[in-house]
Amino acid sequence: MTTTTPPVTLDDVRAAAERLEGVAHRTPVLRSRTLDALAGAEIHLKCENFQRVGAFKFRGAYNAASRLTPGQLSRGIAAYSSGNHAQAVALAARELGATAVIVMPEDAPPSKRAATEGYGAEIVTYDRYGGDRVAVAEALAAERGLTLVPPYEHPHVIAGQGTAALELVEETGALDVLLAPVGGGGLIAGCATAVKALHPGTRVIGVEPEAGDDTRRSLEAGRRVAIPVPRTIADGQALHIPGELTFSLNRRLLDGIVLVGDDEIREAMRFAFERLKIVLEPSGATPLAALLTGRVGPLPPRVGLILSGGNIDAARFARLCGSGA
Repeated sequence: MTTTTPPVTLDDVRAAAERLEGVAHRTPVLRSRTLDALAGAEIHLKCENFQRVGAFKFRGAYNAASRLTPGQLSRGIAAYSSGNHAQAVALAARELGATAVIVMPEDAPPSKRAATEGYGAEIVTYDRYGGDRVAVAEALAAERGLTLVPPYEHPHVIAGQGTAALELVEETGALDVLLAPVGGGGLIAGCATAVKALHPGTRVIGVEPEAGDDTRRSLEAGRRVAIPVPRTIADGQALHIPGELTFSLNRRLLDGIVLVGDDEIREAMRFAFERLKIVLEPSGATPLAALLTGRVGPLPPRVGLILSGGNIDAARFARLCGSGA
């Protein structure tokens, strides 16, 4: 009998961790007695809002970009992203002495666009609701001879993202449940790859915004299901279909998906700010929203959350979470 090697393995995640050593931050794992009491469990928060560029995306972007040949780096890197991967690729390119061209939606948060440009990248915009960002980026890369580093559909990107969970369980030991946001699926695919290999009994549960439940529908259908481009405050999770590679991993590794509404995400952001003293962007707050609303059901003793990012400007945070929100 033959066995098929998965496209991403624990060894790949460990190799990514070695490449990221001294380049990416080893982000803190925070605890809160208040949160433990509310949840009735021991909660461990992996705070990727403290990662370089303010989100987990730097892990995958740098791991993938650092494996390009000198010739590829000299010609430059292309990417497409609503914001966090854009910043991550821009910074990774700068660290590696390469140029970057990023395809971003016209309505991307201004702070994310400004940060991407601040790292030296060129921005090309498209209409999120009428255009195809992959087609735009692929055409641009072909025209200019750039190497495309996608936000999630690449084994090196997925392995890099998985280092967040690898660090978490190295610090905490085995967890009963791990919660992580799901957008294109790269973060949770990498995290599940690492955690399930080390601790097979850990349940891995993804969290999506109610308006953007493409992965939940796809898992239920047993195939990738497309939905209309979602309109949600969780812009990092506003995708209409899971990635092909990420879905192939997630349908095997995930134990479930739960959904949270925009108002619940706002409450989680407010809770994180007022009680935990940390700033989360909407997508980064979805696992906390799932925890606070009881979406996961009765919790086992030890639970880990990947808080994926904190890229939100003060004006937008105030609009979403202020007293009048």
